[in-house]
Amino acid sequence: MRNEKDFQTTFARLKKILQRYAKRLTVTVDKPDAYSLDAGYSEKLKRTMFFGAVQIKKNYVSFYLMPVYVFPNLLKSISPALKKRMQGKSCFNFVAIDDAMVKELAALTKRGIERYKGEGYL
Repeated sequence: MRNEKDFQTTFARLKKILQRYAKRLTVTVDKPDAYSLDAGYSEKLKRTMFFGAVQIKKNYVSFYLMPVYVFPNLLKSISPALKKRMQGKSCFNFVAIDDAMVKELAALTKRGIERYKGEGYL
């Protein structure tokens, strides 16, 4: 059963991870139930690179992190608990989230920023 308070709390905690990078990236969506960031324009790919997002869905809160799709080796060091939350190649779904998971996602997001920067996407 969906608990609106848990979803809002989870959304706020996940949004905070992405907001740390809002000055370096472009905020494309900032709504009560969705937040999204784009990186810079890729000359190589001839398009703007999506970076990440968080969105409240019907049964969970989704955290999208495109660097793990583009660079799957970023996922090699994630915990089994975080791996269990994966849906597809770059999405993590949560009903609630604990401090350890927030810390791990924050570190993964930081590695994603560093990799995007190294590839010239920022």
